[in-house]
Amino acid sequence: MVLAIDIGNTNIVAGGLTRDHIFFTERISTLFAKTELEYAVDIKTILDLNHVAYSEITGCIIASVVPQITTFVRLAAEKILDITPLVLGPGVKTGLNILMDNPASVGADLVAGAVAGIHDYRPPLIIIDLGTATTLAVVDRNGNYIGGMIMPGIGISLDALTAKASQLSGIGIEPPRRVISKNTPDSMKSGIVYGTAGALDGCIERIEEELGEKATIIATGGLAGSVIPYCRRDILVDEELLLKGLYLIYEKNNAKNPAG
Repeated sequence: MVLAIDIGNTNIVAGGLTRDHIFFTERISTLFAKTELEYAVDIKTILDLNHVAYSEITGCIIASVVPQITTFVRLAAEKILDITPLVLGPGVKTGLNILMDNPASVGADLVAGAVAGIHDYRPPLIIIDLGTATTLAVVDRNGNYIGGMIMPGIGISLDALTAKASQLSGIGIEPPRRVISKNTPDSMKSGIVYGTAGALDGCIERIEEELGEKATIIATGGLAGSVIPYCRRDILVDEELLLKGLYLIYEKNNAKNPAG
C-alpha cells in the first residue's frame, strides 16, 4: 500500500492506495505552526484509526503547494514509516507533457490531477479543483497539459464578503433553499453557491470554444460536493482524483519495486 499525501493551503489529504483499491482517505488542517513531531502524530493517528499497520505501507509520495511545511511532513512520514517519501517535483517522472511557458511552475496538485484524469477518462479534459482556489486545468485531445484558469475559491470569496461587514458573518457554505432568497444569509449562500456554479458553467463553455470541441469535465476537491450539483453542465465528481494521480506517479518512479 502507498500512502499518498496532498498538502494544500487549507487541508492535507492523506490516502492509502493500491493499484486496485483506495483503503482510506482522511483530511487534516494545514497549520504552519505545527512541528515535524505533530505531523508525525497526525500520520500515526490516521493509520491507527483506519487499522493500517505501519508495515503495510511500502511506499509514500507527497505533493505540496505549501513549500514551508513540505519538509516537516516528509520528515514526519519518515519517522513513522521508516521509508523515504517521494516528493513530487523536478526530476520526478510523471509522463505528463506540459505545454506551458514555464512547465516547472505548474502546481504539484494540478500535475497529479491531470495524470489521473488522462489515465481514467477520455481527453480532452477540463479538471476542476474546488479548494482554497478554484482551478480549471485543461488537457487537450492528445493528452497534453495546455494550461488553465485560476480564480478565488469559495472560502476566499466568502471571507472577502464578510471581512468588513459584521452583520454578514457566520455564513456557512451549504446548499441554498432557492436562488431568489428572502433574507441576507440565504442571499449570500445563493450568491456563493449559484455564483460559483454559474462561473464554472461559463468558464467551461469558453474553454470548449477555444479547444474547438467538447471536453470530459471532472471535478475534485473538498468543496466539489457543495457546488457541482448546481452546475448545468454534466460534470463527473471524482474526490480521490489527486490521490490516484499520486499513486500512478509513484508507480512510474518505482517500476522495479511496485507497491501492489
